[in-house]
Amino acid sequence: MIELRNLSKSFVTADGPVDALKHVSLTISDGDIYGIIGMSGAGKSTLVRCINMLERPTEGSVLMDGTDLGTLKKKEIQRIRHQITMIFQSFNLLMQRTCLQNVMFPLKLTRVPLPQAKKRAMELLETVGLPDKANAYPAQLSGGQQQRVAIARALATNPRVLLCDEATSALDPKTTHAILELIRDINRKLGITVILITHQMSVVQEICNRVAILENGTVVEEGDVSEVFSNPKAAATRALVYPDAVEGLDSLGAAHQQMVRLIFRGAAAATRPLIASMAIDCHIAANILSAATRTLGGKVYGTMLLNIPGGPDELATAVKYLSATADVTVQVEVEYQSAGPEKEAEAE
Repeated sequence: MIELRNLSKSFVTADGPVDALKHVSLTISDGDIYGIIGMSGAGKSTLVRCINMLERPTEGSVLMDGTDLGTLKKKEIQRIRHQITMIFQSFNLLMQRTCLQNVMFPLKLTRVPLPQAKKRAMELLETVGLPDKANAYPAQLSGGQQQRVAIARALATNPRVLLCDEATSALDPKTTHAILELIRDINRKLGITVILITHQMSVVQEICNRVAILENGTVVEEGDVSEVFSNPKAAATRALVYPDAVEGLDSLGAAHQQMVRLIFRGAAAATRPLIASMAIDCHIAANILSAATRTLGGKVYGTMLLNIPGGPDELATAVKYLSATADVTVQVEVEYQSAGPEKEAEAE
């Protein structure tokens, strides 16, 4: 288990001190695929470099199974780095060495005998699906193949933790999916904990079980991916999860007075034609103001903002109908208000 306790990191620049991380506290359990997501400049890369002590925290501590890594000596830190390995956006392969030699490189540093190192490297190239590329050079490979070699190299020392720093950012969507599937497979088969740093919400939703949202060096939200995605609380989380959703109700106008937000928590709820069914069963033709859903583990999560026409009776009927649907939470966003002077005049 990895614990970050009150972790802060500051840098001194020509323009003065910069607080890259501010009192970050997280717990990452063994076997997690843990996503850390934020926009550019949020502090993600600094955080991952603190986890393996490439950057020493200014304050706070990084603990692995209860051991404070900040108290360890240089040689002890080097041993820890064999257990916490890393892959990067730019692959960082040695261009003058073959794929086999790249994977063997960390084994050579730890003085593993050559025959044993070669055998282990070939096994790892088989694991990542590139046994036929052992004698090829990185320049002869595609970006996805280079990242596979980098993953094989990271696995050479039998690590317990794999840090992925924007590991799919340079890849096209199809290749990204294949690399994420490989990482998920490695997590399942080898039990390696994965910490995935990214600015892409689609990456988190595809393979992570837990996520932390980082903004300006601070964790603004953290939890199970399904919960965070289905009901984001922090503004930064909502901006990442549902960038196209309507958030400013004031801009909708006076005519939109009765609104409900649906929170979908499963595929059965999201795939049923719920709004059309309500129109047929209750004669309430709701207006969809915004909708944003995402698929997680074969289930659909997300939100939908509806304007309910009519008065308080129609609102109550709609809320009752929608709430009766499994895996749907209904929230009244704006309470109904009585008619204004113009409508009262019409009633007279």
